Amino acid sequence: AQIAAITQSSGDLILNVDSDTTLAPDVVSKLAHKMRDPAVGAAMGQLKASNQKDTWLTRLIDMEYWLACNEERAAQARFGAVMCCCGPCAMYRRSAMLSLLDQYETQLYRGKPSDFGEDRHLTILMLSAGFRTEYVPSAIAATVVPDTIGIYLRQQLRWARSTFRDTLLALPVLPGLDRYLTLDAIGQNVGLLLLALSVLTGIGQFALTATLPWWTILVIGSMTLVRCSVAAYRARELRFLGFALHTLVNIFLLIPLKVYALCTLS
Repeated sequence: AQIAAITQSSGDLILNVDSDTTLAPDVVSKLAHKMRDPAVGAAMGQLKASNQKDTWLTRLIDMEYWLACNEERAAQARFGAVMCCCGPCAMYRRSAMLSLLDQYETQLYRGKPSDFGEDRHLTILMLSAGFRTEYVPSAIAATVVPDTIGIYLRQQLRWARSTFRDTLLALPVLPGLDRYLTLDAIGQNVGLLLLALSVLTGIGQFALTATLPWWTILVIGSMTLVRCSVAAYRARELRFLGFALHTLVNIFLLIPLKVYALCTLS
């Protein structure tokens, strides 16, 4: 559907919007203003959960989106390379997309067609072509997020596979970008590995000695508290202290899921 739209379009810019996303009235103008710089190949807006108040999970995901946009993407944008312009609200330069269309259409992993996570893949292609990718926090897009654990885990499985696959695709691009982006890529992957090893070590200690791994619990708890406190301060919203619950979701659900995603990439 994307490829059909791109090839039949005639404008200078293309806006990608998910079917369950509602845009603020000024989103197009704000993204287009950022795209006036010919060096920018793509720009994304800030995502929020339109169904934030439905369940505890949608509230958690809304905070997760805020952190992903206003910490991760915002930091990457300072160095001109947002690593994933999210599908619900992203604007692209049409001339750049046309030049990358063959690579985009023939997306393979280990010789097999691989079409999940198209937003991250397209962003990496933009960066590999020498374009900057940007984040516009004032361009607000509200999207429907999963309201049950089952749907959330299926979404996270797709995203995890995309992240692992396109991190490999991004490796040749990183040396040409600011050093921060290399640190960011290493941190996101090594940080997850260290958390998984810490949890496994703690479980091993409990299984072998019947003692609680208080040091592991204290360190993970302290890091969680610091992260949530910083987010609450920056957002000026105390609700972000409740994001501590995401650490439990991460440890007991997302880490095992990401291991499964890594083992089933192809």
